[in-house]
Amino acid sequence: MEVSEENTLEAWGTMMGLDVISDPSRPDLFYHPVSLPMVGSAYAVSFLTQPPPTPDSCSVLGWLPAETAGEADAEAGLNDFVENPKFRVIMHEAIQTGLQEKVDDIWINAALQLQQGWMHIHDSRNLPALGRIGDPDDIIASVLVQDSKILPDTYQSMPSYRLCTSDGPTLLTEGLAAKLKLVLEGAIAREVAQ
Repeated sequence: MEVSEENTLEAWGTMMGLDVISDPSRPDLFYHPVSLPMVGSAYAVSFLTQPPPTPDSCSVLGWLPAETAGEADAEAGLNDFVENPKFRVIMHEAIQTGLQEKVDDIWINAALQLQQGWMHIHDSRNLPALGRIGDPDDIIASVLVQDSKILPDTYQSMPSYRLCTSDGPTLLTEGLAAKLKLVLEGAIAREVAQ
């Protein structure tokens, strides 16, 4: 069953008896029902199927309200997304570590092509045309490349990067996405242990 205008995400999840809802268009995204102060019912958006130990866990990209205020039967959309600053910090740590560990062939090959200079690490949700600079909302960070090698210690996060745009939530290349997932799983284990 697909989520339609008649069925909100919450109603669909309840009908299916789910505590976590997988995004039909992005199988790497999961929605966990949570209760937030000042907002009430919301969904914590995460890359993990495991529910976050707390609503503001660093494993949560951000939150979508279960319903929009003042509009009867209106579904929450990407414009209602509220970013989790804790996630942004851990995402940058994971990406920088992933570049250092050379976990992503796409960025290794991009450095080989560039040979020298600053390379932007783009979000894959809206890639720029070949040889063009992407939208600032989609540039996650920049790193210096020398002799066709990424220098991870030069990693500079882009303050204008948005975790969620009209093109959707963060979408990383395969190697960096896998690294981020491992880092998030470790962070949840530490949060639970505290």
